[in-house]
Amino acid sequence: MIFKRVFLMVADSVGIGAMEDAALWGDEGSNTIVNTIKATGIYLPNLHKMGLGNITHVPIHPPVSLPICSYGKAKIMSKGKDTTVGHWEMMGIITQKPFPTYPEGFPPEVIQEFEKRIGRKILGNYPASGTEIIKELGKKHMETGFPIVYTSADSVFQIAAHKEIIPLDELYKMCKIAREILRGKHEVARVIARPFIGEYPNFTRTPERKDFAISPPEPNLLSILTQREFKIISVGKIASIFAWKNCGEEIKTKGNSEGLKVTLEIIKKREDANFVFINLVDFDMLYGHRNDPEGYGKALLELDGKLSEIFENLKDDDLFILTADHGCDPTTPSTDHSREYVPIFVYSKNKKFKSGINLGIRESLSDMGQTIGENFGVKIPSGKSFLKEITYVN
Repeated sequence: MIFKRVFLMVADSVGIGAMEDAALWGDEGSNTIVNTIKATGIYLPNLHKMGLGNITHVPIHPPVSLPICSYGKAKIMSKGKDTTVGHWEMMGIITQKPFPTYPEGFPPEVIQEFEKRIGRKILGNYPASGTEIIKELGKKHMETGFPIVYTSADSVFQIAAHKEIIPLDELYKMCKIAREILRGKHEVARVIARPFIGEYPNFTRTPERKDFAISPPEPNLLSILTQREFKIISVGKIASIFAWKNCGEEIKTKGNSEGLKVTLEIIKKREDANFVFINLVDFDMLYGHRNDPEGYGKALLELDGKLSEIFENLKDDDLFILTADHGCDPTTPSTDHSREYVPIFVYSKNKKFKSGINLGIRESLSDMGQTIGENFGVKIPSGKSFLKEITYVN
């Protein structure tokens, strides 16, 4: 074991260019980070030093001769472009069949069975922004007591309800019922409870969101590390993506700012940690899906600004990897995820670490998981480790 602690930070949806099959997904020309920089003119000094312009052509960020990171980009081998698929692939799980999505809403056989089981009608049943649909249907929901069901570009069945109309326990029970119904061809990746409070038209979603995800196949990196009794910390929505299976200690966060703050606290104080898996959700949830390049750019600037502090506080036996799970280009007409390569930046202060190594185009996101696994002396089902490429150890 070269590195005692490994940090894998996922900047959710920060893709770095359309994959060769992007046209099949309607994503030709997508390039989340490059198009955001073009649209906003932002400069990211730390990502520049890390080798951003060495991975691909990026405006205002030309290649540097001595990047402080080793760098590259990875293909998504799985059939999909969503959060679950991307994070699972990092852990060695290749998804051969995309999770179903419902751009026209859920079919009658699903909704009728759901209504029968919960003893109520539903409102909605179409793709929508979570904040917008409670504005549209929140008043009617409070008048009727009918829960609001909606989906998105992701493979999700979401249920929104006012806490004074449908108490939290009842909302969670409804989600469990939906999870039981959504099997076979309708097995969505996640069922999500979306409680809210307030009076019309000023409704506010609460932090009591709860995800009911399908369980990931095993073995995977998380299950193997758990069996070997390595200490795992999951930050943000990581645990919900893996149905709370083998995710170790969960630290929930309310957004990027808190996720970055928690990461720094772990770096400074948690000597017991081995693998820290972090998701920064705001890029995707707040800005990518809402086609907001200005907001996306500000979030990139926030991340970039914190990276120097993260690097300063890392210990000599730490390894830090920054990547993404898919794209969500805020400059294209689509509000869906985009089929993109993801960037890979690897950093360490360890004397055995090699900076400035071009890792090239990796065939799968699972190469990162395999690298982490090799460091801890384990092997996962897929991926090719690049540990020997970035260290002086043979």
